[in-house]
Amino acid sequence: MYSKIAAPLMALTLLAGCGMMDDMAPSGADNRGSSAALAVGDMAPEFTMPDIWGQTHTLSGQLANKRGVVLYFAMWCPICDSHMQSIMRGPLKNHPDVDFLIVDYVSGTVEGGKQAAMAGGYAQSPFIILVDERQKVMKSFGATMGTTVVIGKDLVIRMIEDYKSQTQLEEALAGL
Repeated sequence: MYSKIAAPLMALTLLAGCGMMDDMAPSGADNRGSSAALAVGDMAPEFTMPDIWGQTHTLSGQLANKRGVVLYFAMWCPICDSHMQSIMRGPLKNHPDVDFLIVDYVSGTVEGGKQAAMAGGYAQSPFIILVDERQKVMKSFGATMGTTVVIGKDLVIRMIEDYKSQTQLEEALAGL
Protein backbone atom coordinates (compact mmCIF):
# COMPACT_ATOMS: atom_id res chain seq x y z
CA MET A 1 0.00 0.00 0.00
CA TYR A 2 2.79 2.40 0.91
CA SER A 3 4.53 2.03 -2.50
CA LYS A 4 1.27 2.66 -4.40
CA ILE A 5 0.94 6.04 -2.71
CA ALA A 6 4.61 6.92 -2.32
CA ALA A 7 5.59 6.69 -6.01
CA PRO A 8 2.98 9.18 -7.33
CA LEU A 9 3.62 11.53 -4.40
CA MET A 10 7.37 11.40 -5.04
CA ALA A 11 6.82 12.15 -8.74
CA LEU A 12 4.61 15.15 -7.96
CA THR A 13 7.11 16.43 -5.43
CA LEU A 14 9.95 16.18 -7.96
CA LEU A 15 7.91 17.93 -10.64
CA ALA A 16 6.91 20.70 -8.24
CA GLY A 17 10.53 21.10 -7.18
CA CYS A 18 11.59 21.50 -10.81
CA GLY A 19 8.99 24.19 -11.41
CA MET A 20 7.10 22.02 -13.86
CA MET A 21 3.73 21.96 -12.13
CA ASP A 22 2.55 25.01 -14.06
CA ASP A 23 3.31 23.26 -17.36
CA MET A 24 1.00 20.37 -16.53
CA ALA A 25 -2.19 22.45 -16.71
CA PRO A 26 -3.01 23.44 -20.32
CA SER A 27 -3.70 27.13 -20.67
CA GLY A 28 -4.61 27.35 -24.35
CA ALA A 29 -1.90 29.97 -24.83
CA ASP A 30 0.93 29.57 -27.32
CA ASN A 31 4.01 29.65 -25.10
CA ARG A 32 6.54 28.79 -27.80
CA GLY A 33 7.96 32.31 -27.86
CA SER A 34 8.80 34.06 -31.09
CA SER A 35 10.02 31.01 -33.01
CA ALA A 36 6.74 29.81 -34.52
CA ALA A 37 7.06 27.03 -37.07
CA LEU A 38 7.25 27.85 -40.75
CA ALA A 39 4.30 27.22 -43.06
CA VAL A 40 3.55 26.69 -46.73
CA GLY A 41 4.14 29.98 -48.56
CA ASP A 42 6.88 31.17 -46.18
CA MET A 43 10.40 31.82 -47.39
CA ALA A 44 12.77 29.05 -46.34
CA PRO A 45 15.65 30.21 -44.16
CA GLU A 46 19.12 29.90 -45.66
CA PHE A 47 21.30 27.26 -44.05
CA THR A 48 24.83 25.95 -44.14
CA MET A 49 25.56 22.37 -43.06
CA PRO A 50 28.29 19.82 -43.66
CA ASP A 51 27.51 16.50 -45.29
CA ILE A 52 28.78 13.20 -43.91
CA TRP A 53 31.93 13.57 -46.05
CA GLY A 54 32.76 17.00 -44.60
CA GLN A 55 31.71 19.10 -47.61
CA THR A 56 29.68 22.23 -46.86
CA HIS A 57 26.23 22.74 -48.42
CA THR A 58 23.92 25.76 -48.45
CA LEU A 59 20.27 25.91 -49.43
CA SER A 60 20.95 28.47 -52.15
CA GLY A 61 23.83 26.33 -53.45
CA GLN A 62 21.62 23.25 -53.66
CA LEU A 63 19.00 25.21 -55.57
CA ALA A 64 21.48 26.74 -58.04
CA ASN A 65 21.04 23.96 -60.60
CA LYS A 66 17.88 22.26 -59.35
CA ARG A 67 14.15 22.87 -59.58
CA GLY A 68 13.72 22.32 -55.87
CA VAL A 69 14.95 20.70 -52.68
CA VAL A 70 13.36 18.18 -50.33
CA LEU A 71 14.53 18.13 -46.72
CA TYR A 72 13.75 15.07 -44.63
CA PHE A 73 14.62 15.34 -40.92
CA ALA A 74 15.84 11.93 -39.74
CA MET A 75 17.02 10.33 -36.53
CA TRP A 76 17.89 6.92 -38.02
CA CYS A 77 14.99 5.03 -36.44
CA PRO A 78 12.91 2.30 -38.15
CA ILE A 79 10.18 4.83 -39.01
CA CYS A 80 12.69 7.16 -40.67
CA ASP A 81 14.15 4.19 -42.52
CA SER A 82 10.74 3.24 -43.93
CA HIS A 83 10.10 6.86 -44.98
CA MET A 84 13.51 7.17 -46.67
CA GLN A 85 12.98 3.85 -48.47
CA SER A 86 9.59 5.11 -49.68
CA ILE A 87 11.13 8.36 -50.91
CA MET A 88 13.89 6.44 -52.75
CA ARG A 89 11.39 4.09 -54.46
CA GLY A 90 9.27 6.89 -55.90
CA PRO A 91 9.85 10.63 -55.58
CA LEU A 92 13.66 10.52 -55.71
CA LYS A 93 13.61 8.40 -58.89
CA ASN A 94 10.85 10.47 -60.48
CA HIS A 95 12.45 13.88 -59.89
CA PRO A 96 16.13 13.93 -60.89
CA ASP A 97 15.95 17.73 -61.08
CA VAL A 98 15.29 17.95 -57.31
CA ASP A 99 17.87 17.41 -54.56
CA PHE A 100 16.79 15.12 -51.71
CA LEU A 101 18.58 16.02 -48.49
CA ILE A 102 18.46 13.94 -45.33
CA VAL A 103 19.03 16.16 -42.31
CA ASP A 104 20.59 14.17 -39.45
CA TYR A 105 19.82 16.25 -36.39
CA VAL A 106 20.75 13.69 -33.73
CA SER A 107 24.31 12.52 -34.41
CA GLY A 108 25.84 15.89 -33.54
CA THR A 109 29.06 15.52 -35.54
CA VAL A 110 30.09 14.76 -39.10
CA GLU A 111 31.77 11.55 -37.96
CA GLY A 112 28.69 10.54 -35.96
CA GLY A 113 26.46 11.26 -38.95
CA LYS A 114 28.72 9.23 -41.22
CA GLN A 115 28.65 6.29 -38.81
CA ALA A 116 24.85 6.44 -38.53
CA ALA A 117 24.44 6.65 -42.31
CA MET A 118 26.82 3.73 -42.81
CA ALA A 119 25.08 1.62 -40.17
CA GLY A 120 21.73 2.29 -41.84
CA GLY A 121 23.05 1.58 -45.34
CA TYR A 122 22.63 5.17 -46.55
CA ALA A 123 26.24 6.36 -46.88
CA GLN A 124 26.31 5.46 -50.59
CA SER A 125 22.63 6.22 -51.25
CA PRO A 126 21.42 8.86 -53.73
CA PHE A 127 20.49 11.13 -50.81
CA ILE A 128 22.76 13.96 -49.74
CA ILE A 129 23.08 13.46 -45.99
CA LEU A 130 23.64 16.62 -44.01
CA VAL A 131 24.54 16.91 -40.34
CA ASP A 132 22.73 19.56 -38.31
CA GLU A 133 25.43 19.68 -35.63
CA ARG A 134 23.67 22.04 -33.23
CA GLN A 135 20.08 21.48 -34.41
CA LYS A 136 19.95 25.06 -35.68
CA VAL A 137 18.33 24.09 -38.99
CA MET A 138 15.86 21.78 -37.30
CA LYS A 139 14.82 24.61 -34.97
CA SER A 140 14.67 27.22 -37.75
CA PHE A 141 12.19 25.03 -39.66
CA GLY A 142 10.29 23.96 -36.52
CA ALA A 143 11.02 20.38 -37.57
CA THR A 144 10.91 17.08 -35.72
CA MET A 145 11.48 13.47 -36.72
CA GLY A 146 9.97 12.83 -40.13
CA THR A 147 9.31 16.46 -41.03
CA THR A 148 9.45 16.76 -44.80
CA VAL A 149 9.94 20.14 -46.47
CA VAL A 150 9.66 20.89 -50.18
CA ILE A 151 11.32 24.15 -51.23
CA GLY A 152 11.06 25.65 -54.69
CA LYS A 153 13.82 27.40 -56.62
CA ASP A 154 12.28 30.68 -55.44
CA LEU A 155 12.96 29.61 -51.78
CA VAL A 156 9.22 29.36 -51.09
CA ILE A 157 8.12 26.41 -48.95
CA ARG A 158 5.63 24.30 -50.93
CA MET A 159 5.13 21.58 -48.30
CA ILE A 160 6.11 21.26 -44.65
CA GLU A 161 4.60 18.37 -42.71
CA ASP A 162 5.36 14.99 -41.24
CA TYR A 163 5.98 12.46 -43.99
CA LYS A 164 2.80 10.59 -44.80
CA SER A 165 3.13 9.07 -48.24
CA GLN A 166 4.78 9.21 -51.62
CA THR A 167 1.53 10.63 -53.00
CA GLN A 168 1.60 13.81 -50.92
CA LEU A 169 5.27 14.36 -51.65
CA GLU A 170 4.72 13.76 -55.37
CA GLU A 171 1.88 16.29 -55.39
CA ALA A 172 4.08 18.93 -53.79
CA LEU A 173 6.91 18.19 -56.22
CA ALA A 174 4.54 18.45 -59.19
CA GLY A 175 3.81 22.02 -58.13
CA LEU A 176 7.43 23.15 -58.38
